[in-house]
Amino acid sequence: MARLRDLVELTRAPAALSVPGDAVAGAAAADQLGPRTAGLAAASVCLYWAGMAANDWSDRDLDAKERPERPIPSGRVTPNQALGLAVGLTGAGLAVAALAGGRRALRVAAPLAGAVWAYDLALKNGPAGPAGMAVCRGLDVLLGASPGRVRRALRPAAVVAAHTYLLTALSQREVHGADRRLPAATLAGTAAVAAAATVPVRSATAVPAVARMGLGAVIVSWYLARFGRAQQRVLADPAAEAVRAAVGAGITALPALQGALTAAAGHPVTGAAVAAAYPAARRLARKVSPT
Repeated sequence: MARLRDLVELTRAPAALSVPGDAVAGAAAADQLGPRTAGLAAASVCLYWAGMAANDWSDRDLDAKERPERPIPSGRVTPNQALGLAVGLTGAGLAVAALAGGRRALRVAAPLAGAVWAYDLALKNGPAGPAGMAVCRGLDVLLGASPGRVRRALRPAAVVAAHTYLLTALSQREVHGADRRLPAATLAGTAAVAAAATVPVRSATAVPAVARMGLGAVIVSWYLARFGRAQQRVLADPAAEAVRAAVGAGITALPALQGALTAAAGHPVTGAAVAAAYPAARRLARKVSPT
């Protein structure tokens, strides 16, 4: 039997701190923050962990050459255990989504689960990989908005999807290193993502738009400081180690981006709480790699 620590490493469990903020940002934009949001965030975490397990199951032969220390090629987790965990977590994610948000949530969770598996089995190592992962994260934001008007969450979903596209494009070069043109492009894109995250959206709350924008700018500065600086280091030295560090920074800094989006939607306290997951994610990433 695989040890718990091995399963934690397989699923990159601490990286799941970057996930609940998707649902929160979507719910905030749709004015649907409430008890159901916690359930939808839990469903997102299950689907995220499922995707991580399916990723390693799909990559087991490649990892045997490039990352033999990973749980499957090292023999600490068998391929059947990884596949069973991925399938089980997918089912759990769909069930939790249905319980939390009913049919409306399931209509978003089902294509999200399909997108996760499509990425892991067919898209990730090709040119469509970044777009495939961006779709997954965009749908994750819309899952949080699913009990209400999903269209209101399209802009925050697009912002998170854009961040994910840039991050995934970098991640495709974390084994062999990158050409300097890649970090130059992703760094410019990251600046645009940060700017878009601070733009206030239509909100039913009484918080003035200027205040929402100001707090969003403060929160998103964490995101820029962490992910932006890591990409600057890749620009200076595009070796594989620097790329992997930038990918890890992009994952752990995501709560700050989600927090800025939540604050811009009129929920500054909740946005600050979401962003507070960033320091915890950064500390945990030193113990269990998020990539």
